[in-house]
Amino acid sequence: MGDAYTPGLTVTRSTVVRKSRRLPLPGDVLRKVGDRVTSDDVVARTQLPGKVHLMNLATALGAMPDELAGKLLVKPGDPVKKGQSVAESKSFFGLFTSRALAPIDGTLESVSEVTGQAIFREPPVPVEVKAYVDGKVVEIHEGEGVVVETDAAMIQGIFGLAGEVVAPLVVVAKQAGQTLEASDLGPEHKGKVVVGGGRATLDAMRRAMDLKIAAVVCGGFAYQDVKELLGYDVGVAVTGTEQLATTLVVTEGFGDIAMASATFELLRSLEGRVASVCGATQIRAGVIRPEVVIPDAGKADDQAAAGGLEIGAPVRCIRAPYFGRIGKVSALPVELATMASETQVRVLEVDLGSERIMVPRANVEVIER
Repeated sequence: MGDAYTPGLTVTRSTVVRKSRRLPLPGDVLRKVGDRVTSDDVVARTQLPGKVHLMNLATALGAMPDELAGKLLVKPGDPVKKGQSVAESKSFFGLFTSRALAPIDGTLESVSEVTGQAIFREPPVPVEVKAYVDGKVVEIHEGEGVVVETDAAMIQGIFGLAGEVVAPLVVVAKQAGQTLEASDLGPEHKGKVVVGGGRATLDAMRRAMDLKIAAVVCGGFAYQDVKELLGYDVGVAVTGTEQLATTLVVTEGFGDIAMASATFELLRSLEGRVASVCGATQIRAGVIRPEVVIPDAGKADDQAAAGGLEIGAPVRCIRAPYFGRIGKVSALPVELATMASETQVRVLEVDLGSERIMVPRANVEVIER
């Protein structure tokens, strides 16, 4: 099995996440700047026009198009029920009656006196946009939606399938390289975001869908299994609209790849927290990464600081430019620090003996004593 690995994805315990929540068509924005929202709160609402159905009334009634106005039983714009008579025509001195019946529940939108065509439209489809993450509304797009901001842990993946889900996090793998098998999943995982270690097997993903597990987060997935799962090739990946019962987020790449230790430990430390997960992926212009977002993860970080991550704790740097260096925690600043990437994260000071450095907390691992 070939492997494909892509570095450089965001994995951090604390960063400012801004999510733009927009309607597909103009509608009503239900929140204002400064409002606190939860992931399930509706922030904007609109209605999509219903499907159009055509019927040639002139043919159905055996009449000329310009004669239809006098034969209509309902006016354009009126609601109709499926099977309801909308027009009728009498012939042979009233002995025979031809009727045109509405093909749907909906509205008679118009009747053409030129072609004799009637347009029926199904009821509009309500569309609601939810906040997706717990946070605060910081911006309004009039008639379109809002921007929600939150301080959260973020884990970006390399590839994903299906759309947004919000559910509690549960870790089933004991180590970062453990393959996620179907036998690892059970009814107790229904409605949860399940974190595996290494590659998730095709059978595991199918069982997850059967169990209605909200999402699976794993290190790797076989590329050929994507086609088996969907029934078609994804080509140049633009995903997120797949009709799957379970969202998939692959953190490392295609193949038998273990989840990065920092990613695995971060997710394990946040087990039980509610995560917002999206599998949408776009690798062309306007890159979109699949993601796991856990709002207010800094609270869990504070708890960790009170335990293993504390002043004097021995740590190993697990990312460049200090990869492999070992030192001791000499300070745990509470304030967020701005990195070169312009992201804001929680940092710590590490005493390497020859120098003291400030690094993101996600860039170190505690050495067990």
